[in-house]
Amino acid sequence: MRKDHRSECVMNRMVEMFGDQWSLLVIRDIMFMNRRHFRELLTDSQERIASNILADRLQKLVKLGIIVKSHDPSHKQKAIYSLTEKGIDLLPLLMEMSAWGQKHVPGSGLRGLPQLLKEGGPKLRADFMAELRESHRPQSIAKKKARRPLRNRATTTRR
Repeated sequence: MRKDHRSECVMNRMVEMFGDQWSLLVIRDIMFMNRRHFRELLTDSQERIASNILADRLQKLVKLGIIVKSHDPSHKQKAIYSLTEKGIDLLPLLMEMSAWGQKHVPGSGLRGLPQLLKEGGPKLRADFMAELRESHRPQSIAKKKARRPLRNRATTTRR
């Protein structure tokens, strides 16, 4: 057993990666709300993450290979955060967690894009994952189809 983990159990390793209260919310904001810059992630999230915590979580997610940080070509001083394939693969997990929360956490609910993805089933989720690959990983081999982006289909507040 490696000393830098409590155990090699997959559930333990996942908790070590995402067990804090902010990492999954940062991923949610990047994935579902298309918040790709530090300032957007800091000011547009209703949970009000502190700037030092956000910086730490972004750095951690980059180190884990969930997101990548690159220079924004439209602005010299801005960085843009993009999901990696590993990050895009978290979509089913986030959807299942959302479904569980909607069922068992009073007062919670799906809105916007997550609700649309739930109602649309596996085909729509696969389409959204392909769309994420195109927008976050332009160098990927995702097939580009002429379609209205899923993000534009959600008419209510996204969450």
